[in-house]
Amino acid sequence: MAPAVAQLLFLQLVLGPAPVVNIKVHPEAQNFHNLHIDYPKVTFAEGFQGYCNGFMAYVRGRRQNWFCPKVHYVLHAPWKDIQKFCNYTDYFCDVYNEYCTLTRDFFWLTTCTLDPKHPSTGCSYTTSVTRQRVYLVCSRRYKGSPIGIISLI
Repeated sequence: MAPAVAQLLFLQLVLGPAPVVNIKVHPEAQNFHNLHIDYPKVTFAEGFQGYCNGFMAYVRGRRQNWFCPKVHYVLHAPWKDIQKFCNYTDYFCDVYNEYCTLTRDFFWLTTCTLDPKHPSTGCSYTTSVTRQRVYLVCSRRYKGSPIGIISLI
């Protein structure tokens, strides 16, 4: 047995199936999952002064960029419930140069909006929780994964 195969089998036995499953995930889809899916929804310590301030600190850390995004959407649903809408799409979004789709289901989501009242020296966000349909950017036409959020309906 080749050493690489033996290592893979060993990792599967010791760590479970997750490492092997994650190998197949498109990097942009994994990034989308990390930055836009929070399910079950976490609770941040009081020091963050609200959900969006805590989540956006996480987002900025993951991006390794301290720029304060003006708007950020966070979906509160299981990955499989969102991913299924990118399994097949006929719509090509020229602006994004990718396929896109509108979800048929409504999802709970949080919109984090940069608070213009705060000084530019720090990022402070307002939090809005709604239930809406979502326009998604997909990684490909068939059997794709979400890689971005265009807008909400």
